[in-house]
Amino acid sequence: MSDREAMFKEMVRQFPDSPMGHFSLGRLMVDEKRWPEAVTALSEAVKLDPTYAAALVALGDAHVGAGAKDQAKAAWEQALATPLGRRDMSLQSDLEQRIRDLEDF
Repeated sequence: MSDREAMFKEMVRQFPDSPMGHFSLGRLMVDEKRWPEAVTALSEAVKLDPTYAAALVALGDAHVGAGAKDQAKAAWEQALATPLGRRDMSLQSDLEQRIRDLEDF
């Protein structure tokens, strides 16, 4: 286990009701292509804060890595529906492109 992973797991242990630790752990798992673990951590972050756009985007990425296209699309569509997703044009454009690419895949 890396120092970063240990730090994020400790953050989750100390603050289980905070989405940030779960998100940070999940992002690390995405970066390491540990898809099932990423999905678990990011799903928990989203459960704790359903409007956490960054966690939803990362969750979609984790689902793509795990081969779950429908779940990826659902996570990205949920990200588009968040307050940030509705006002950030760059995020909207990025997510719409990801969804189109997924449908072409």
